[in-house]
Amino acid sequence: MEIKPIRSEADYETALRRIESLWGTAPGTAEGDELDVLATLVEAYEREHYPVDLPDPIEAIRFRLDQEGKDYRALIGVIGQRTRVYEVMRGDRGLSLNMIRKLHSKLSIPAEVLIQAVGKRKAPRRRSGASRRQATRSHRAARG
Repeated sequence: MEIKPIRSEADYETALRRIESLWGTAPGTAEGDELDVLATLVEAYEREHYPVDLPDPIEAIRFRLDQEGKDYRALIGVIGQRTRVYEVMRGDRGLSLNMIRKLHSKLSIPAEVLIQAVGKRKAPRRRSGASRRQATRSHRAARG
């Protein structure tokens, strides 16, 4: 058993092929130990070179509800009343800390997923007072 660090894509591919050949070996044997060590090295390499982004919080909630065969009604009382649930699920309202705690507790969704900003939400564009005055003047000037 010659194990070396995985430093390149070629090393990574070689380790994967070796893992494939060792797959199913009995634990506690030399081959089983080699498989464990190689799997750990590959996992570390993948974590560094192929990071996986966390899912969008709303998508994570939808996925968990789907897994459990439930719909949005299951969230009533967890994150608020019916109107609040639909506001959150449409992306019109963000998750509060209290909602995150309850979702984590009731649906076992990791808190680190829920605390992210919701990707689809766009803050409404508001004009400053000066911009509104400018738009009003432009509109009046255009009308003559």
